[in-house]
Amino acid sequence: MHYFIGDLGHLFVILSFVASLICAYAYWKAASVAGETKDQWLKNARVAFYAHSAAVLGVVFSLFTIIYKHYFEYHYAYSHSSLHLPGQYMISCFWEGQEGSFLLWIFWQALIGLILIKSQRQWEAPVMVVFGLVQAFLASMILGVVIPFLNIKLGSSPFILLRDAMDDPIFKLQPDFIPKDGSGLNPLLQNYWMVIHPPTLFLGFALTLVPFAFCIAGLWQKKYADWIKPALPWALLGGAILGLGILMGGYWAYETLNFGGYWNWDPVENAVYVPWLVLIASIHTMIIYKNNQTALKSAIILNIAVFVLILYSTFLTRSGILGDASVHSFTDLGLSGQLLIYMLFFTLAAIVLATIRWKEIPTTEKESSIYSREFWIFLGATTLCLMGFQVLLPTSIPVYNRLIEFFGGESNLAPPADQIGFYSKFQLWFGVLVALISGTGQFFWWKRMDKGTLLKELAYPALISLIVFAIIISLARVYEPVYLVVTLAGVYLIVSNLKVLASVTKVNASLSGGALAHIGVGMMLIGVMFSSGYSKVVSLNNTGMLISKDLPTEFNRDNLLLFINEPRTMAGYEIEYLGERVEPRNVNGYVSKNDIDLTMDPFKVVAKKDILFKGRKILNAKDTFEINPENTFYEIELRRNGEVTAILYPRVQINPAMGGFIASPDIKRNVTRDLYTHVSLPMNREEEPEWSEMEEIRTRINQQFFVNDYVAVLEGVTRITQIEGFELSDADVAVQAKIKVTGERDTYYAEPIFLIRDRSQVGRLPSEINDLGVKITLLNIHPDTNEFSLGLNTRQKDWVIIKAMEKPLINVLWLGTGVLMVGFSMAMVRRFKEFTRKAG
Repeated sequence: MHYFIGDLGHLFVILSFVASLICAYAYWKAASVAGETKDQWLKNARVAFYAHSAAVLGVVFSLFTIIYKHYFEYHYAYSHSSLHLPGQYMISCFWEGQEGSFLLWIFWQALIGLILIKSQRQWEAPVMVVFGLVQAFLASMILGVVIPFLNIKLGSSPFILLRDAMDDPIFKLQPDFIPKDGSGLNPLLQNYWMVIHPPTLFLGFALTLVPFAFCIAGLWQKKYADWIKPALPWALLGGAILGLGILMGGYWAYETLNFGGYWNWDPVENAVYVPWLVLIASIHTMIIYKNNQTALKSAIILNIAVFVLILYSTFLTRSGILGDASVHSFTDLGLSGQLLIYMLFFTLAAIVLATIRWKEIPTTEKESSIYSREFWIFLGATTLCLMGFQVLLPTSIPVYNRLIEFFGGESNLAPPADQIGFYSKFQLWFGVLVALISGTGQFFWWKRMDKGTLLKELAYPALISLIVFAIIISLARVYEPVYLVVTLAGVYLIVSNLKVLASVTKVNASLSGGALAHIGVGMMLIGVMFSSGYSKVVSLNNTGMLISKDLPTEFNRDNLLLFINEPRTMAGYEIEYLGERVEPRNVNGYVSKNDIDLTMDPFKVVAKKDILFKGRKILNAKDTFEINPENTFYEIELRRNGEVTAILYPRVQINPAMGGFIASPDIKRNVTRDLYTHVSLPMNREEEPEWSEMEEIRTRINQQFFVNDYVAVLEGVTRITQIEGFELSDADVAVQAKIKVTGERDTYYAEPIFLIRDRSQVGRLPSEINDLGVKITLLNIHPDTNEFSLGLNTRQKDWVIIKAMEKPLINVLWLGTGVLMVGFSMAMVRRFKEFTRKAG
């Protein structure tokens, strides 16, 4: 039992919590006094925050040590890691659980706090008070201590022992019992995106604290407007990182899940999307004030709202309140009350402070003209907020239900059944409004406008947009009225911002970030419209026969049944299913299940022969190599005019944590469209297949015979001394036949075993060739005639049911996300340089 590392980690958690409270108090004193006393309090506060940060690093080190060294006596290591987990995914175990993800959040905020201490001397004290309090609340989430007498538990510790977390009889009999292996990381999360997506998302969460802290500091210190300049670059960085995290999640969903898209409007997805929209709105209001000293109150409200929404999203996803409404939400660890207090504390504190200072906040009496840039930016910010509000209300239905039940009422409100259809029909029109406002508003940014000037400026972009729009709808055959509007809005946003980009670049290229970001949004709008609106199923069942009368009509219509090595036609391709494959770890390629022997360890298999992949040898015969046994890949070959154009390997994963099997697509990527293919229904290997009655034949070595219409030949029979899973004594006799069967595309080998134990008991171990639907049993040996009796059973050949969709112009969406991030980055760098220059 490795008690020391757990005790050390728990000590570090307590130190981080206490140090953050001391830090908050010391910074509060420093912000409230002046002179030498202030300097002394600042020194004390910095020491406290440095101690807090060091303690956080200690917690991170302790937890990762427990995970990496497989100390399964700890509940966190047992629940999230295993001996067979690949090394590159070990780090993902760190944040798979609630405690680890809280720790990741704390780590990022500690790092940001250190940067602020060094770079924001003028704002250090009031800003770091907010940081200290937030860090204290987050640290309390992983404290895992019980307050005496009150019997109140604070947080859930990642360092709790397995015996304390599980009520299992074995721990009463053997308190020091340590499992040999852990439960392992959810196989669905064993993906490179899950290594980088959560840290990016939590860095985005952490960055939203910075503008909130500056805003609160400004209200507290009565520097009502001064906080905008230092906060704006951090808000831009937060918007970029949080947006990048959301996009990474969307791309992971597209590559890994099988719902056919990248955004499912799941409540957890919505809980991150809404704060991001409001954050973008707050950035625009901050820009308005910085340039024209208007919309300061709006900037304050929105900056507070962003952080509160981040806390609300944390409450939604971690309190267990969503229940079955989301597949992404965490189970309740008893932290719901703590999370609620955390959210309400900062919400009420911010509202009270803003209310007290409200009348003192400077406002302008100047009314914004419709021809002013402030009007258009504010209009865009308002649209973004309404866009978020429309998503927030239905997402919060489980909260309304719980609230009504708390007060003794009953509520049967349910989230939308068709989430994608419900949210998309509203968000689509909001997207059009954002595009039209952004496309037009950019012209006001760089020039003074009146009615005549505006019409002149809009004339060329409008004309070019209409021409490009006409070309697109003619070539792509867009006829749906809603899609026509979306396409026109996206094209207009791109064209108008290209004009602005050309003008701005001539003056100062560093000013082009906003135009680039808006161009990216326009490209995303067009990419979403085509890839979702004109996505079509191409795996249509045109045989005139039902796949199964027990399956729904839609399933029978949209899916294709493929028997192994029997070509079919689909979407201009000749498509052929070639069999089930496994993927070796640390080797690039796939291996047929027919070419491996299983071992007692499900994660290890042995190659029966030299393994070739794409013409190169990747494994030698008799090599033992590791696989992920829960994953089966289905090799599907696409041909056009007799030439192979692609080989796809869609995956089926046996995943009890996700309710059974999970199908992941493989994608044939083209410039203009993706062919998105996944398995809809695999063969159930757990069910006993319906074999035909055994046919008995007698044959000799090198004599041909037929099995299931395939030519077979008995190549030899040899004595063996080892059988996997059996212990043979000296008195036992075991022989193994080697039978070659020639299939349509490959040569297969069956190796049935005939066993005599204790000179009297006869045993037979048949050999199956799944691809061909053949089972061969060595029934008897006839030494007098040099013949061998074989039992032949046949069944239906292996099959798989697939669904394939075409996703037109989806690369426009991905390219648009890249352009958006470049634009964000340019704007952020410019604002940081601008602030640094003025501060210096």
